[in-house]
Amino acid sequence: MIGTLVNAVAVIVGGLIGLLLKKGIKESYTESINKALGLAILIIGLNGVISNMFTVENGKLKSSGELMLVIFLVLGTFAGELLKLDDRFSRFCKGIESKFKSDGFAAGFINSTVLFCVGAMSIVGSINDGLTGDSSVLFVKSALDFVNAIIFAATLGYGVIFTFIPILLYQGGISLLAGVLSGVLQGELLEQICMVGYAIIMAIGLNFLLQKKFKTLNMVPALLLPVAYHYILVLIEYIRA
Repeated sequence: MIGTLVNAVAVIVGGLIGLLLKKGIKESYTESINKALGLAILIIGLNGVISNMFTVENGKLKSSGELMLVIFLVLGTFAGELLKLDDRFSRFCKGIESKFKSDGFAAGFINSTVLFCVGAMSIVGSINDGLTGDSSVLFVKSALDFVNAIIFAATLGYGVIFTFIPILLYQGGISLLAGVLSGVLQGELLEQICMVGYAIIMAIGLNFLLQKKFKTLNMVPALLLPVAYHYILVLIEYIRA
């Protein structure tokens, strides 16, 4: 759990620094900074999708998983729309904003939560931390999240700081269940989860760049579908045997 605790502290400290810097950023610069941030996030997401979808065999680039990515995203987003995850959570965040009379909580919290919690480093790092006590991966992630928290908080506000809560719950939960999950979250299944996750991160980047918004929280159920698909295949193989 050490790595997760360090990660949470890094986000809090980075967020506080970002809030201090926010006061010195002219409002006229915010739009340009948001577009630059969106482009960077889009590239991060694209790199993650490519790294989990493409392999090099015999000197040639080979891709796999395109159809599954489409199916996972479409079905997962459909489930999220039925459950109205984004609308319900946005109303919850808006309630917090009105209670504390401060705008920007929802955008900062939602976008930074998805960015900080989705990806191979969160999963693999948390498993290593829980199984062997090796927190090196999460320490590297903490450094990256620290920098991102500064930028996010400087542009989106104080909601970024509260991302430490889902980080503790998500990564801490994986670390505590590491003995069970280590034999499952690996290989093709891990690649599929990360592929879907980085596609969602790309949607965050596009949200910064475009006027039309993706409801990224409605896409989150897509992360569960690779697991369901994996166990369906396991069940089919068991029945055949």
